[in-house]
Amino acid sequence: MKVLLLSAYDADSHKRWRQGLVAALADWAWTVLTLPPRYFSWRVRGNSLSWGRGEALDTLRQGWDLIVATSMTDLSALRGLVPEIARIPTAVYFHENQFDYPRSNDAVSSIEPQLLNIYTALCGDLLLFNSEYNRSTLLSGAEALLRRFPDAVPEGVCREIADKSSVLPVPLEAHTFVPYAHKPARPTFVWNHRWEYDKGPDILCAALQDFGRHHIPYTLHMVGQQFRRQPAEFDRIRALLEAQGAVGAWGYQESAQAYRQLLAGSHGVLSTARHDFQGLAVLEAVAAGCAPLVPDSLAYPEWFGEGGWQYSDDVETSGANLSAAMKRCAEQVARGESLQVPDVSRLGWPELAGQYRQRLSQCAGA
Repeated sequence: MKVLLLSAYDADSHKRWRQGLVAALADWAWTVLTLPPRYFSWRVRGNSLSWGRGEALDTLRQGWDLIVATSMTDLSALRGLVPEIARIPTAVYFHENQFDYPRSNDAVSSIEPQLLNIYTALCGDLLLFNSEYNRSTLLSGAEALLRRFPDAVPEGVCREIADKSSVLPVPLEAHTFVPYAHKPARPTFVWNHRWEYDKGPDILCAALQDFGRHHIPYTLHMVGQQFRRQPAEFDRIRALLEAQGAVGAWGYQESAQAYRQLLAGSHGVLSTARHDFQGLAVLEAVAAGCAPLVPDSLAYPEWFGEGGWQYSDDVETSGANLSAAMKRCAEQVARGESLQVPDVSRLGWPELAGQYRQRLSQCAGA
């Protein structure tokens, strides 16, 4: 089968997914077009122009059996600019949606990214979401947005989207599932997210302040993707950890092997995210043997069920609630007890590749 894959905003998680997909279905003939993950507003509105009138035009016009596009692709405009692809079966993969993304204070308010989500969803023949949380927040957000418009809003838009959508997570690579590793005697945690406001550094800062009052020796590894500009809370977190003698690894880990060893040597992985449509960073830490200390919301209940080390993400008390979860975990480590680590093996590529093959083949009519 001859397949064109379009990744219009090729962020790390998007790249990881497409590379895994191509490798898992290696007997298909893949051609991949990507655009770099920068200049968000231009990229999500301009990718159809960049491809439809740029160097990729001849590639788009080739005969394809199937197109697989990420939801950042402006599919409706691209099909208008390149009519040759208008009737090619197309699957759209939603890593995220623009209806449940917390806005920073300096973000420009615009409904256009949300409308683009709707248009692309309507144009796709098959819609795949990385979690039910992602799917349900898009549907509820789209319904609320459409109700705001004054007239000429057709009925059944969200029903049409829902009827052709389903959930298929981004699978974990085999190397994320590491054999049992010896854990240190000292309670050790890891926070492994993008260093941005939507990952809740203010919640982590409050949790560490509260946890420090218990005078429990611990180590916290602060790792993940960093950017030129980052919230001021990270400086305060560093100062807190230094004062508590808890500084572990700090900053982005260049070595993938060292990063995996760091996860395998931690007891718990912390999430303070205000949005996580799947939570790959947490899932790969759990695959390495970490207990998930995560909010009892977002996509996490889909993977881990209820209870365990989850904490209430109530806006007023989430920091204290995470601190209490850390304390429970640290006390269990001190007693030498085994931690409750969920089994996420069902989320690996070997387990999910067949589902990708089946659904994409059905979309292509193969």
